Amino acid sequence: MNYEDNMKFRLLISSLTNYRNIGVLIILIVISYSLAASDLINANLANVNFFASFGAYIGLSLQSFTSKKFQDKLIRKSKEERLKKLNETCIRLADETKKHTNSAYYKKLCAIMEDKMEIMNAYYKDDPNFLKEKITEHTLNLVITYIKLLKDFCIRSRELNLTDVSPVMERIGQNRRKLNFISDHKVYEDLKKTIEMDEKIISRLKDEKQDLERMDTKLDYIKSTVSMFKHQIGLSLESEEMLEKIESVVNEAVALENVLDERHKNRSKNIM
Repeated sequence: MNYEDNMKFRLLISSLTNYRNIGVLIILIVISYSLAASDLINANLANVNFFASFGAYIGLSLQSFTSKKFQDKLIRKSKEERLKKLNETCIRLADETKKHTNSAYYKKLCAIMEDKMEIMNAYYKDDPNFLKEKITEHTLNLVITYIKLLKDFCIRSRELNLTDVSPVMERIGQNRRKLNFISDHKVYEDLKKTIEMDEKIISRLKDEKQDLERMDTKLDYIKSTVSMFKHQIGLSLESEEMLEKIESVVNEAVALENVLDERHKNRSKNIM
């Protein structure tokens, strides 16, 4: 079900469950039942009244369904629910991530959460417009991606810091020296392959370190972007250019997250 069909379905359900419409239905049914019970009308007329009550209910529901005011109210409610869920996701992910951070990155996590909260407060402060809604939504998505990247960064940094490459470097040095004294060709080739495997381990660790450095830079860039948008939203400086900018940053961050997820899967396969 696409977004438009989903909204139509929600609009229909909201029309049928609208308090006013259900309230009118209940009142008409109670009146019809009371008249029938007091013998003021005959049974056939009572049945007609019951059906008429449902007809009035359906008519009011259709009126709500086609009402622009009712539609706008539902759309507004739907957007607020979406923003609320995104905000709750930010809070949940932050709670999961903080245990993986050190003091420096915990401060960064707290800072972006504070910026996010100020953006949410600015959204609810005035009557939101289309630009403010979209920018707030994209900012929340950006914060979600930031927290996911931060968690991955902290976990991988800790793993890398705990990895001692000294034994591997020492083994490479020892095996290279042995090559000078080996006359058996097969033993020579086997030892050379061992050295190459160890060198690949060192190379992967170097690549991992470079990836983390790039990731750290990207995290700072995202954090600065959110902070900039916080100030612009606070000053009501929303613009199409600002919306395009944040959409671009979100897409870049999500693309980076996907690349890192794929690399993580590949590393897991290699370990298995």
